Amino acid sequence: MRANFRMQRLYVEDAIILGTGIAASSEQFNYLANVLRMTDGAEVLIFNGRDGEWKARLAFPSKKKIVLVPQEQTRSQPAPCDLHYLFAPLKVGRIDYLIQKAVEMGAGILQPVMTQHVQGKITNLERLQANAIEASEQCGILAIPQVQQPVKLRDLLENWPSSRRIIYCDEGDEGQNPLPALSRIKERQLALLIGPEGGFSEEERQLLRNHQSVTPIPLGPRILRADTAAVAALAVIQAAIGDWQ
Repeated sequence: MRANFRMQRLYVEDAIILGTGIAASSEQFNYLANVLRMTDGAEVLIFNGRDGEWKARLAFPSKKKIVLVPQEQTRSQPAPCDLHYLFAPLKVGRIDYLIQKAVEMGAGILQPVMTQHVQGKITNLERLQANAIEASEQCGILAIPQVQQPVKLRDLLENWPSSRRIIYCDEGDEGQNPLPALSRIKERQLALLIGPEGGFSEEERQLLRNHQSVTPIPLGPRILRADTAAVAALAVIQAAIGDWQ
């Protein structure tokens, strides 16, 4: 069942149980009461990544508190998205955009990968997870994508399971069309690797090309920024061999 985009959606951490009220956070209170001007009895949709999506009624036990009371389940909990998104961190601001778009495009695991030419740093995983939750609220996703601890590229490849195919965008590929390479992939478990703004080093490119679970693809005739390449590659993969089929 598709998401209902006409109703406000909120992520909650508590278990969702019919009739059992859940206290809104201070940020949610401010948004619902002061920004949206919702009143007692108004309805929103809530989810926690475990119990599906529920319609909840707002109750105001006091002027400074809102309780969300689950009324009925509107969607059952689906399996999490299986696509892994592996990315070299970008600078603050652009990495927020990158996380949001990856979630919207169906990434289930968000894995920072440290490469030789990486320019950004991961200093706050909680912020990245919050961005993933916010994107899930906005685009109707019920299974919350998980942000993993950063890992070095070499360590990632050394411990990579053979059952999951890594697709990486190789700016040095002589071709332009990614579809032929994608059509030859047989695995159903997939991961996309996007390099840093400075690109992969030659050593890293050789490491990737020599790995049995890695497939390089071109991404058109133009050089794309890392965040643009991420959205373009995710769209191509989902349309060709992913969950858009």
